Amino acid sequence: MTALPWKVPERDTNLRSRARKARPSRVRHGVVAFAVVLSVITYIDRVALSQAAPAVASDLGLTQVEMGWAFSAFGFAYFLFQVPGGWFSDRFGPRRVLTGIVVWWSVFTAATGWAWNQASLVASRFLFGVGQGGGFPVLTKTFAIWLPPAERVRAQGIMWLSARWGGAFTPLLVVFLLQHLTWRGAFGIFGLLGIFWALVFFRWFRDTPARHPRVNPEELAILPSPAEAGVRSDAGRVPWAVVVRSRTVWALWLQYYCLSHGWYFYITWLPTYLMEARGVSLQESAVLAGLPLFFGGIGSVSTGFLIGILQRMGWTAPAARRLVSGAGCVIAGAMLAASVHVVSPVVAMLLMGLASFANDLAVPPGWATCMDVGGRFAGTLSGTMNAAGNIAAFVAPAFVAYLLAWTGQDWNLTFYVSAGIYCMGAVFWSLIDPADTLEP
Repeated sequence: MTALPWKVPERDTNLRSRARKARPSRVRHGVVAFAVVLSVITYIDRVALSQAAPAVASDLGLTQVEMGWAFSAFGFAYFLFQVPGGWFSDRFGPRRVLTGIVVWWSVFTAATGWAWNQASLVASRFLFGVGQGGGFPVLTKTFAIWLPPAERVRAQGIMWLSARWGGAFTPLLVVFLLQHLTWRGAFGIFGLLGIFWALVFFRWFRDTPARHPRVNPEELAILPSPAEAGVRSDAGRVPWAVVVRSRTVWALWLQYYCLSHGWYFYITWLPTYLMEARGVSLQESAVLAGLPLFFGGIGSVSTGFLIGILQRMGWTAPAARRLVSGAGCVIAGAMLAASVHVVSPVVAMLLMGLASFANDLAVPPGWATCMDVGGRFAGTLSGTMNAAGNIAAFVAPAFVAYLLAWTGQDWNLTFYVSAGIYCMGAVFWSLIDPADTLEP
């Protein structure tokens, strides 16, 4: 019997069905989407205090040095809990660890609004940093489990773009909320965002792709095996002797400190600098203070394209990473130093934005290198790198406060010191070899 012209024969329907099934599912893209949203929340919670600092200091009667210690309290805790966060994700899997730390830091984001003096503000920011310390190492472990190697630099770039842009628009969000709420109420709202994310993530995510109901065999075939990703009981047995003897690991640690020292100025003292040294209003500072993070986000995604161009020209992936990242360090230092000599606040902030753009050219390659070098210990290694970098999180803010006190409010010296440290980062990038892995 002849088939009707509008009716597809059964055999063709089965072929089409099998063809559809042969395409890999895209659950891993959902994992990246969760990381993107969390990155935005992370930076909203982190940057909010810098924009609210004048109101907080006025309300609590704090000096610059006392406010500097509030910034540094977060940085100290953030530094301390990088490695524990990464190690716990290697040992117990990202699902429970990430859910727990996001709920923790969200509670203490809200608790920032409950502060009544310097001690309570420092305590709340320290405990907030305890939770945030494990965030990006655990996300890196998640990517090591859920993404094939070819997609990791791009995913890191998208994640850091989101993080930077979340921070870039936070000053505007804080100013908007301060027009309708107190600074205390604003921190309560920010805390609720993280708790909502944690509840949805825990319900949807699985520690291994094979256990996710929406992952098909085709997608599973292109993802790392559980052994490669470190999803096994001995993943917590870190070869620390190999770690501390590795030249590449030390270079990763030192380059990340060089990037972080100058960068932390953007999310701590920048709004205060704009109002005190540049004479701009609170509303203008909210717009201008977002420029470095906005440009930094563009740098985060640009690095993958630049590395790809170099590879198509014949460069190896490690050499391309070293060139782009090293050049980024040098350009960041030059732009930061140049911003001091510009009279216009807008032009100065555009130069600082270019410095942040160049800074972030080196960020995704560093995290991707942690996945290459660390293998099944990617969470722990990325935690050590972020810990080393975030020594600057508690050193730099207090350093700026004391430098201002010693020099009679001379902000320029701060930028010269940071510019020199940026240039040192290029030297350390020249020593990094992704083939220098922690295990054969």
